[in-house]
Amino acid sequence: MKYILIIAALFFSVSVFAQAPTSPVEFKTTKYSFGKIPQNKPVTTEFVFTNKGDKPLIIENAEAGCGCTTPDYPKAPIMPGKTGVIKVTYNAEAPDKFTKNVNVKFATIPAPVTLLIDGEVIKAKQ
Repeated sequence: MKYILIIAALFFSVSVFAQAPTSPVEFKTTKYSFGKIPQNKPVTTEFVFTNKGDKPLIIENAEAGCGCTTPDYPKAPIMPGKTGVIKVTYNAEAPDKFTKNVNVKFATIPAPVTLLIDGEVIKAKQ
C-alpha cells in the first residue's frame, strides 16, 4: 500500500511540473551592481529582455520602490523574438549603500518581474 501511495505522489508531482507554463519574457539579468559611485552623479543601467512568446509583449507599468530610482520602459509592444530595454536611473543624492528595486508588470503575466540595483554612494568632497 505504501508503494502505491509513493508512486501516485511521484506521478502527480511530475505531471504538475510538466504542465507549468513558461514565461514569454526572458531577461539577460535582473540585477545590476553599480559599485562605488560619486554623490550627486546619477547613474543608469539597462536591463535587456526578449519576447520568447508567440504574441506581442506589453509592459503595463514599471514602478520603482522609491523616488530616487526612475525606470524608463518601452510603451510599444515588443513583438515575438524581439528585444526590449528597460533603463533604470538612480539619482545618487544620499551617501550610503543602497539596494533598490523596480517591479515590471507585463500584460498576461500574473506576477511582476523584479529588477534590482545596488551600490554605494561615496560622499562628495566639500
